[in-house]
Amino acid sequence: MVQVTPFLLLLCLALVAPGLSSTKCVLTGKWINDLGSTMVIDAVDNAGNFNGVYHTAVTATSNKILKSPLKGSQHLTNTKSEPTFGFTVNWTFSDSVTVFTGQCFVDKNGKEVLKTMWLLRSHVDTIGDDWKATRVGINVFRRMQHQKE
Repeated sequence: MVQVTPFLLLLCLALVAPGLSSTKCVLTGKWINDLGSTMVIDAVDNAGNFNGVYHTAVTATSNKILKSPLKGSQHLTNTKSEPTFGFTVNWTFSDSVTVFTGQCFVDKNGKEVLKTMWLLRSHVDTIGDDWKATRVGINVFRRMQHQKE
């Protein structure tokens, strides 16, 4: 009889080990970006939809910065641990809206990172000013650490 036990053990380890070592990136929680803006993303529902609150640290307006609602959607799949997503922030203190799109990654140190690109559309008074109404940028968000009280 041929002994196949070592082969089966090695096969099982090869199939199971990647699942043990990979961490799933989860959008839910508190995040801060490279400019100091923060957001809280509430639970993602079974359809991939989520809500939250965004508090920007930067603005082009002289208005007082207020927290603004965000609504988004995450691509749901059982085979990917680093999902793509998108969300919209409807700024409560200005006549503008920003859409973000990105992906949730786990870096080499096991930390979650959101890599995003955004388009900000500001209100303009005339079609002739349309050329200056949209800005584009990127942000990197990292999960906020819990503060000891």
